[in-house]
Amino acid sequence: MDSILQEYLPILIFFGVAIGLAGLMVLASLIVARQNPDPEKVSPYECGFEAFDDARSRFDVRFYLVAILFIIFDLEVAFLFPWAVSLNETGVFGFWSMVVFLGILTVGFIYEWKKGALEWE
Repeated sequence: MDSILQEYLPILIFFGVAIGLAGLMVLASLIVARQNPDPEKVSPYECGFEAFDDARSRFDVRFYLVAILFIIFDLEVAFLFPWAVSLNETGVFGFWSMVVFLGILTVGFIYEWKKGALEWE
């Protein structure tokens, strides 16, 4: 049991050094930096003008649909690069697996397109 715990010792040392270094940096910035905020620095910033509405207002659902669309294509790219690099090793099964994956993503894209998520008023 002790040998298993000794394997985790470098990880614990790493976490200890990382937490200590982060704390030291925060403490050093509090000591070294000038702490004199003025009203201009602490005012809310929104595109160069004062906020005109509550920040907790409801968003249109189309924002979320566009975000889902972005995630779909971001996920597609994240899976396509390793697949393209290792295409020789995966063979025919890997090729058809990726074709099915891209087909599922295409169905999702067509669904969003038909729902009108990509059209703005």
